[in-house]
Amino acid sequence: MSSWERLVDHGFAVRMFDDASADRYIRDRHGAREIAAFRRCAHPAMRCDYLRLCVLLTEGGLYVDCDDVLLDDGWACLFDDDRLKLQPLCYDISAGGMMPNADIWRTDLPAGMRNFYVNNDPIAAPPEHPVLRRALDRATELLLRDVDRPEIQGTTGPGNLTTALAAHAYEMFLHGGALDFELIRGWDAIAEMRWDLSYRGDERNWRNVYGC
Repeated sequence: MSSWERLVDHGFAVRMFDDASADRYIRDRHGAREIAAFRRCAHPAMRCDYLRLCVLLTEGGLYVDCDDVLLDDGWACLFDDDRLKLQPLCYDISAGGMMPNADIWRTDLPAGMRNFYVNNDPIAAPPEHPVLRRALDRATELLLRDVDRPEIQGTTGPGNLTTALAAHAYEMFLHGGALDFELIRGWDAIAEMRWDLSYRGDERNWRNVYGC
């Protein structure tokens, strides 16, 4: 996480939350439905998913996971305009693994057996972006349903954000408006995800708890 502290020299404020400060933030900045939904997030990953939507919708800014290490100054391109910036990913079903980022943009590859979506890390956003509003509202509605164990990916995670983005993009297409979002190219040249962290081997890793 310390790799991101050099952004302070560029006018950023680096902020981190724990469960208590996240609860206070949502209680103070949002409504009773949102705080009730947050308190139904059983796993820390869900609470982090939900909190980032609340903070970025309210204030805008840049969210990155704590296992992302900043490499160089390529992050500046994320703020060259006020569009929402999201990272595209693709799971290759036939290969049983993630597709290299460079291959996502190739038009010569067959579309079948590939699952395209957007990650919820990183997110660079202006405040009150409609995709984040839609994603937060959808996550809130799903969390407040009478379900004992809501699924993480589609409720608060990348699946939820992808659904919100697709609905928003379709509406913009119907109305002929200019896109107010952009898919990030080359995030892996800006930051590197570190997988060799202890939490990935125990219940702190949501994949181990939810079998994903």
